[in-house]
This record gives sequence, C-alpha cells and structure tokens, in this order.
Amino acid sequence: VAIWLIPTVGLIVTSLRNPVDANSTGWWTVFSGTGGISVENYTDVLDASAGGSTLVESFVNSIVVAVPATLIPILIAAFAAYAFAWMDFKGREPLFILFVALLVVPLQVAFIPIIQLQGSLDRLLPGSFNINGSFLAIWLAHAGFGMPLAVYLLRNFIGALPKEVIESAKVDGAGHFATFWKLVIPLSVPALAAFAIFQFLWTWNDFLVALIMLDRTTNGQVATTYLAGLIGTFGEQRHLLTAGAFITMVVPLSVFFGLQRFFVRGLTAGSVKG
Repeated sequence: VAIWLIPTVGLIVTSLRNPVDANSTGWWTVFSGTGGISVENYTDVLDASAGGSTLVESFVNSIVVAVPATLIPILIAAFAAYAFAWMDFKGREPLFILFVALLVVPLQVAFIPIIQLQGSLDRLLPGSFNINGSFLAIWLAHAGFGMPLAVYLLRNFIGALPKEVIESAKVDGAGHFATFWKLVIPLSVPALAAFAIFQFLWTWNDFLVALIMLDRTTNGQVATTYLAGLIGTFGEQRHLLTAGAFITMVVPLSVFFGLQRFFVRGLTAGSVKG
C-alpha cells in the first residue's frame, strides 16, 4: 500500500509547491527543506482557463458524461443478465459466449465505424440535431462497450441466487418482470455497485473518447481534456496540472469509498459454489 501511494503523495506535494520549485526540483526535495508549501495553486487553477473552459465547467461536463454512461449499461445489462440466468430460450449459451467474447474488443479500434454510423444516423434524423459531437454519442459509446462486462458480472451474481427464491416467486404468481424488479434487483445490489464503480471510474478518467467524440466548441470539455490543455505548451504549468488533477480525483474517490463494501462481494459473485 505504501509503494502504491507514492505517486499520489508526489501528486499532492507537487500541487502544493510554487511554480519555480515544481519545475526545477523533484517533489521529494520538499522533505529536505527545499521550497515551501502553499495552497495558491488551488486558487489559481479554479480561475485558470484551457481551451475556452474552466475547471468547474469541465468538472460538470465530466459528471454529465459519467453518470448516464454508468446508469444506461447497468439498466440494460441487468435485464439481459436475468434472461441469461433464469429464462430458457433458444441460443442462450452461444449468445452469452458472444457477449463475453466482446470483452476483448477495445473501444479505440471501433472509433471510425462508430463515427460513420453516427453520421449515417444524423442524416436520417430530422431537424438540426446531430449525434456526432454530442454527449449522446459518448453515452452510447461507453454504454455499448461497457455492456459485455456488465452482463458478465451481473449474470454470474444473479445466476448464483438461490433457486428456491426464484421458484417461490413463481409459485406466488409473480411473472418474470415482477420477479426481476421486486426480488432480483434488491438482492443484486453488490454486483450492481461493483460494476458501477468500474464503469464510473472508466468514463470519468477517459480521455481519448471525449477528445474524439465531443464537440468542444459547443459542449465544452471534460475534466481529462481540460487538464491535458492546462499543462501548457512546454509543460511549464505542472503545478496547476497536479492541483487540478487532485481536485478531479475527489469524485471517483468518493464513489469508490462509498461503494467499497459492495466491491469484493460483487466481484466474487458466482466464482464459487456452495
């Protein structure tokens, strides 16, 4: 844990150093009395602008991207996971294997066909609304490529629920939807929370998808693209970069520690029997 925390300590120390010291000496020299500590970088980064956006604006945009991109795959994958676990239909196993196989396909290799598909949809849509460059484009991309992991985790957990519980609901006259919504979903909170952590951290920390798919002239920037522009042409503003990075870390850290009690339970769901 101590070794793992060293980069974070370096980030915090650098964010508290003045620009001259931060760009001329290593962060560890502060412990030998070189340079001082100040919170001026944090006040400066809140007023700084990069690419026409401020930190607060990009922070809000990251929330606008991450929250729907987390909730959409959870909602759809939960229905699919229940079907794979407790409903009999033709081709169930091959279809599930296909879902799991899609885990090896990275989003980055599909940028060109996704953008071409969105462009084709834009030509079919009436009015001036365009999917390309909008928040909807990022939501759909993250949701689609987060779906295989969501289905895999949730299917393992839901499939491990006691069979007697599901059968008792059927005896009481509950259909599939009632069983799913009133029984399976409350029992699946650990798995839902585990995937929510994964998906939220992935979308919050994403840089490449937001850089390519979001039109920054009309919708602004997310936190990651803002920080990339904040460092300056020659990397001379690393003190502002570290301060901004530490501020943006607050949200994912809060999500992780808020849901950590579900994390291990959700990841180990369905891995053993008995």
